[in-house]
Amino acid sequence: MPPTLASLLQHSALKLTVRAGADRLETPVRWAHASELADPVPYMDGGELLLVTATNLDAENADSMRRYVRRLAGAGVAGVGFAVGVNYEEVPAALVEAAEEAGLPLLEVPRRTPFLAISKAVSAAIAADQYRAVTAGFEAQRELTRAALAGDGPADLLARLAAHIDGWAALYDTSGAVLAAAPDWAARRAARLTPDVERLRDRPAPASIVVADSEDRVELQSLGTGRRARGALAVGTGAALGTAERYAVHSAVALLTLTTARSGSLQGAEQRLGAAVLRMLLAGQPDHARAVAGDLYGGLLDAPFRLLIAEAAVPAGSELLTETMEAAAARSGEALLLVPEAERVVVLAADGGAAVAACAAYAEAQDDRAPREGGAEDSDVVVGLSAPSGPIAVSAAYKQAEQALSVARRRGRALVEHEELATGSVLPLLADDAVRAFADGMLRALYEHDAKGRGDLVASLRAWLSRHGQWDAAAADLGVHRHTLRYRMRRVEEILGRSLDDPDVRMELWLALKTTEAAVPAEE
Repeated sequence: MPPTLASLLQHSALKLTVRAGADRLETPVRWAHASELADPVPYMDGGELLLVTATNLDAENADSMRRYVRRLAGAGVAGVGFAVGVNYEEVPAALVEAAEEAGLPLLEVPRRTPFLAISKAVSAAIAADQYRAVTAGFEAQRELTRAALAGDGPADLLARLAAHIDGWAALYDTSGAVLAAAPDWAARRAARLTPDVERLRDRPAPASIVVADSEDRVELQSLGTGRRARGALAVGTGAALGTAERYAVHSAVALLTLTTARSGSLQGAEQRLGAAVLRMLLAGQPDHARAVAGDLYGGLLDAPFRLLIAEAAVPAGSELLTETMEAAAARSGEALLLVPEAERVVVLAADGGAAVAACAAYAEAQDDRAPREGGAEDSDVVVGLSAPSGPIAVSAAYKQAEQALSVARRRGRALVEHEELATGSVLPLLADDAVRAFADGMLRALYEHDAKGRGDLVASLRAWLSRHGQWDAAAADLGVHRHTLRYRMRRVEEILGRSLDDPDVRMELWLALKTTEAAVPAEE
């Protein structure tokens, strides 16, 4: 720690004596400076031990000394050293009283102690403190480096850092979730800082912010050197960091950033391997895919998984989603196969696992905070999720995810699961401009025929199709004779140039009718 007035009093060669402010001797001394100015405050930075002989002071005038001492105390001067035997044989009572009143420490300096000796003592103590801080910082760096190289994860590094700063430390992923904390009790404290971590994440790395509250002083440091931070480190202490503690924190930031960069390189290699595994699965070669996947992705292929395809309007959207899923998978120990593909990302994740749950939560939060009128193209990310699948059916799962993605985009939703389409009605899928154009083109001639008052062919076709071609039932619904209905259906075939005996024609006509019905608002 830096020198204090108390440590200078304990310096046997200086022979200093306390005359006032004995209860404030633990005040740190940043420097010792001699000045005989009547007002030296403009030349003070604060924290100095001011050395005077009172050459230009009316040291026996109570009012003058009260103003002089108050000015010094207000400027943050650590204390005053008064040399006796020069201009005054003893410290003037007016100066002692003023110092006591202002709470400013006052030391008596004997004539045989030169001011230069005091300055040298302060300078030596400051240099020794700085040397201790640098030494402690280097030792912390060595310890933290050994912990980082041990390969046991960040827990040991954080524990050593917390010990060096006499506080706590926590590591966050890009989503703001706590990955590790030391000591263990700090995890709950760190979790409350997620909004601050998110705020830091939006700044270019490196960046830092200080969060102060009634519990402690917390400093947040971003990890990474790129456009986006790759995580954050939080350190909590009872006071501002000293020199040695600052060395330790900077070392931890550098090591964690290096680890993050190394992880990024490994992640790139894993993605290339994952892309090869995905290509083999899509090509119907599950055995080859398993052989290539090895221990990295082999476990993922041994249980049901989901395939999802994510598209984003801006790169940050898909980056944040994949980082969220990666963090969730890492915390739960799940394998995650992630393959960037042009403007989208393809992911294989364990069915019912943490990564899929994190994706669903991310999409739900996006839908809640950003209601959209223009469709999913305006959102951060759009996701299509397949039904549970296995290695032999990845091609089908890919198609399912693409279909779900198309529906999500059309409906303006962040995520749609294929199971929603499989268990629901097909009719909502007809709300598409291309489908409406097809329906209008197919039925336009019938509507034009009916508009000229030549018969009700559209209603007759609808009734006949709804009764699965049963003449009597459909005629009864229309209130006409079955021969009349038969005539109308022949006219439909003539106008459309299509045979109603063809099941594909009947299906297309039915879907066209349902599409036009959906496009017409219901009457009040």
